[in-house]
Amino acid sequence: MPVHALLRRSVELPGRGRLAACRAGDAAVAAVRRAVSAAPLPWPYEGQASVEVEGIGCLGTVGEQRPVPIASITKVMTAYVVLREHPLGPRDSGPMVRVDRAAARESGSTTESVVPVEEGQEFSLRQLLAYMLVPSGNNIARLLARWTAGSEAAFVRRMNESAAELGMTSSRFTGSCGMDIGNTSTAVDLLLLARTVMRDEVFRTIVATPSVPLQGDRGEARTTNRLLGRHGVAGLKTGTSTPAGGNVLWAAYKEADGSRRLVLGAVLAQRSGRSPVRARAAVWAHSRRLVEAVQSAPLEELAALGPTAPTPPRAVCAYRVSG
Repeated sequence: MPVHALLRRSVELPGRGRLAACRAGDAAVAAVRRAVSAAPLPWPYEGQASVEVEGIGCLGTVGEQRPVPIASITKVMTAYVVLREHPLGPRDSGPMVRVDRAAARESGSTTESVVPVEEGQEFSLRQLLAYMLVPSGNNIARLLARWTAGSEAAFVRRMNESAAELGMTSSRFTGSCGMDIGNTSTAVDLLLLARTVMRDEVFRTIVATPSVPLQGDRGEARTTNRLLGRHGVAGLKTGTSTPAGGNVLWAAYKEADGSRRLVLGAVLAQRSGRSPVRARAAVWAHSRRLVEAVQSAPLEELAALGPTAPTPPRAVCAYRVSG
């Protein structure tokens, strides 16, 4: 579909969307206007979002870039810190990590996303990274934090230090898995992180994995990323909770002019404060439309958006479930 047609679609919200915007008041209407003025893409009418294309730059950033809870997208920073401390080659499994009592106990939780493990089991670092990033195991994130830094508190300090080094000035981390609403960021900040971590081949391979086998006869655990494998999507991470709403940090590849370009997007704070079911539905719908729009638009039209798309002054992109 041509970009100008997508512009019309972004203005012509469905009846249910118009009703929601009216109920939300002037803030929602202003968000619609900001989205339309940023670039002719079908931006969400609430929360915040940003999209960039490798070699082109930022296609637009909409919504107030204030820190919001990001739920399990936090695990992308956890993986980044772990891989900095313990880098893996493309075919490396890494050191073996022993499951401690806390991780085993937490695996029985019915209120958060976990992966079943038993005390004393040993897994390779690569396998645990997969358990954390694919089915979004909170207990595995905490285990890796303790194993890497000795305690979760020490690991969180490293997370915040890494965020500062990356220029993520609007981000703050208070835990390794995202259950804590103190884990906050913005769409623009998360694209800084995504751009960096997607350079790691091990990370890229893991987030592109649709499922991982569990130990014993427990079958497999599937990815939380419903876009994976569709419209060129090859990652990254989801995050949903009642306070955070629906959040997706996605990566896709666009084939154009004989080259393969990386597209990164972040859609945050969809239906915050609502049920996780409604939040997931909203963030998937908005993210899918953005991915489809970028994939269907000719490269020259996307390139024309870059210089005109409004971005925050510091944006480098101008060049109770948590899963």
